[in-house]
Amino acid sequence: GELGPGRALRPPPGSPFDPLSIESKKAATVVLMLNSPEEEVLAKACDAIYKFASKGDENKVTLLSLGAVEPLFKLVSHEDPLVRRNAIMVFGIMASNNDVRKLLRELDVTNSVIARLAPEEDIVVHEFASLCLAHMAVEYTSKVQIFEQGGLEPLIRLLSSPDPDVKKNSVECIYHLVQDFQSRAAVRELNAIPALLELLKSEYPVVQLLALKTFGVISNDRETRIILRENQGLDQLFKILETKEFNDLHVEALAVVANCLEDVDTMQLIQQTGGLKKLLSFAEMSTIPDIQKNAAKAITKTAYDPENRKILHEEEIEKCLITLLGTDNDGAKAAASQAISAMCENLASKDAFGIQGIPQLIQLLSSENEEVKEAAAIALANLTTGSPSNASAVAEAEGIEPLINILSAKRDGTVANAAAVLTNMAMQEPLRLSIHGVMNAIVEPLQSTNSLVQSKAALTVAALGCDADARTELRNASGLEPLVKLLHSKNDEVRRNACWAVMVCASDELTAVQLCRLGALDILEEINLSTGRKNNFSEGALDKLLDNNLSQKYSQMGYLSSSNIITDGFYDYGQVKPGVKLLSLEELSIQELNDHRAIILVNAKLPEVKGKGKKEEDKPKEEEELQTMPKVQQEVILEKLLWLPPFDSILLDYIIDASKIILPLTTTKEQVVALALFVADKMGGPIERDKLHEFSWELHISEIEFELKCNVVPIGKIKKGTFYHRALLFKVIADRIGIGCSLVRGEYGRAWNEVKLVDDSPQGITGLLLPPQVYIVDLMYQPGCLMKQGSAEADHYQRI
Repeated sequence: GELGPGRALRPPPGSPFDPLSIESKKAATVVLMLNSPEEEVLAKACDAIYKFASKGDENKVTLLSLGAVEPLFKLVSHEDPLVRRNAIMVFGIMASNNDVRKLLRELDVTNSVIARLAPEEDIVVHEFASLCLAHMAVEYTSKVQIFEQGGLEPLIRLLSSPDPDVKKNSVECIYHLVQDFQSRAAVRELNAIPALLELLKSEYPVVQLLALKTFGVISNDRETRIILRENQGLDQLFKILETKEFNDLHVEALAVVANCLEDVDTMQLIQQTGGLKKLLSFAEMSTIPDIQKNAAKAITKTAYDPENRKILHEEEIEKCLITLLGTDNDGAKAAASQAISAMCENLASKDAFGIQGIPQLIQLLSSENEEVKEAAAIALANLTTGSPSNASAVAEAEGIEPLINILSAKRDGTVANAAAVLTNMAMQEPLRLSIHGVMNAIVEPLQSTNSLVQSKAALTVAALGCDADARTELRNASGLEPLVKLLHSKNDEVRRNACWAVMVCASDELTAVQLCRLGALDILEEINLSTGRKNNFSEGALDKLLDNNLSQKYSQMGYLSSSNIITDGFYDYGQVKPGVKLLSLEELSIQELNDHRAIILVNAKLPEVKGKGKKEEDKPKEEEELQTMPKVQQEVILEKLLWLPPFDSILLDYIIDASKIILPLTTTKEQVVALALFVADKMGGPIERDKLHEFSWELHISEIEFELKCNVVPIGKIKKGTFYHRALLFKVIADRIGIGCSLVRGEYGRAWNEVKLVDDSPQGITGLLLPPQVYIVDLMYQPGCLMKQGSAEADHYQRI
């Protein structure tokens, strides 16, 4: 940024000699003259070279190749003032060339050039020495050299030079130097700020601009801002902002004010003097995109401080930012959105934006510009976090569809924040029920490689998955597979949110079974064994998966609690090792007869005719939906639609009969005893302990399997049942008629039921409420006998 060839603010100094005409071919001769012992010849040669170099870069390169720089360097420190002056003039303009600067660095010229800034030197020498340093200070190594060789002090002194060119070159050099933090501190200590402030009053815009740019850098330091404030610097900055003719300085002036506003003291000061109001209306009214953008950025920076947020809110900052959202400039829109995000920390502000800002931010989600889209999504995420009214405002402004659309945006930040907004909305049931189509769109984010996107997407699944329709949508969109993969994540938050989502999605049997088939059980078991990897949700997810897949749970864990209610379609496959996934009932039904123990089926449900109660016109629609689904899901759904487990009419009769006998009984104990007698009666009656080996239940079961040509045996068909058949039947009927009991699998074909009963109060004491005791129910030897858990007889029943 020089003003011309170094001299634009003033005509060139008159030379006492006639100009020596010089062209390229004569250049070599003149360069040779630089070694002359005569001062007059040297001065003339320098003057001629100055004019030649002024004509353009090519000439500077010619002089470099002719070796002019080295002899000129010597002349810069020549004792004759005229020679010195003319030599430094050449140096000043030659330094604009990159290759020349390279050589100047190698020759280590900075010390000699800094010496030319001494007060006793001629103003022209000051001008060209400062110009040379301004060119050189662009490179980092020269910045350091100029600083270390004490160049700052004379440059700061020259800010008060009567000559505008000297001022311009000195401030330009200082601007380059303060890019380095050491120089920033030194500028402050050397009291440069008052001199720099004076330059803001210069009649030359370029000088004002360079001073402002310098302030823009040094005002990043708090100490500088304090000095600036003490020297009434803010007043001058505001004067510039208020002057229309200075609009080419407004962007830079605003940048300095923005830095100053980070200090609460300054903020309060300009609020009291009315400066803040002026500033906001200035930003609002301006049509210059950079000013709009920088004003919004200034607000963002300022709003990191809670006190500042309070002041900005008092000044109705929201109105200003909402206006900036509506500008034509993408940079300003993005910056205004970022400022809204920062202001959201102030709750009153958050509410104020909700009313007017949300509809505009939603419009920005459809912007062609990716930065705008992302900034708007972040703002909406901040606005809706912890604010039900703002979440509702997003729905009212028809924000759901645009949010779903940007779940496939290019930027990870856009996707993660769109997911976060949908999650915030889903916290309210009425809103959650109005959100459709997210599960289809969330599959892609679940497959992202970005951990923030994965984490937010899994959280969205957790928030929406409590609705059966949403779970169906996720299953049909093949979303369970990427969700299960996220359980493997090494990122704690991703793994935690994936566990949470699995826990929520495992709320129905269809989804739980499919999650198990995709390996969720094994991964969760593995996670729960690791103290470092397990989390609040991993154990819950495992329990939920098993609680909605009781056949798998009983086979794997050997235990069903009183809250695990056995429903139709349950089957006891026998014990399996962890990680073994059960085949479906249909797959087991079509297997050839084998030596494996029979699979016991519970199904007292009358078969429904497929499609019964469905309107005719719905059927083709359902079939069409099936066609578009992935194969795995088609199989699961068709299994439910087409294949039905065999109906056990005997079991249904048992349930009806048991209800009639047991429900009228008044105490739980009586009901338990009566049910035990009922079950034993249906399964071959009491067996004497020492004749247990003669009770040929295995042969009986084999005969049923042979008759059915199937390894799956309905429980009602069993007339001779051992421990595990009887305990299962007891639990099935107890669950139907409301007796709480658990089912426990022991070793060697044993299984038993545990019930909780309150003992009668001891004699003579009435109304004493004792804690319930756990009893084992005898179904084999003395049906109806209740054995206290842990007693010798209970132990005997469970093991021998």
